[in-house]
Amino acid sequence: MSSSLTWERTPTPVVAEPPRPSEVMLNNLQSLREAAMSLLREVEAITTTRTPEFERKLGLQEEVQRYEIELICEALQRTRGNQRRAAKLLGVKVTTLNCKIKRFGISITDFSDLRVIA
Repeated sequence: MSSSLTWERTPTPVVAEPPRPSEVMLNNLQSLREAAMSLLREVEAITTTRTPEFERKLGLQEEVQRYEIELICEALQRTRGNQRRAAKLLGVKVTTLNCKIKRFGISITDFSDLRVIA
């Protein structure tokens, strides 16, 4: 009895079903939407609050002058109005410091009776 059995594979039909979005994918999309909306709100807040700053004219010369006055006043406070020592602290000549004090209208008498600030 010799019988030969042959097994044939019957192909399974492939049914094309439309892909269903998984719940994880839907959650990811919702999170992405929320993040995008949050970013848009932040951008709007930045542009509405900072618009006046961008419209304001930047004056480099005025800002440098303001900073110089602050530095000179700090040096004069530390030296109780001593221009020679203040010039040394600032790393400028005494004549340069004196010229700036006059140009900016800084009063030396305001610093002469102060105690030394370390």
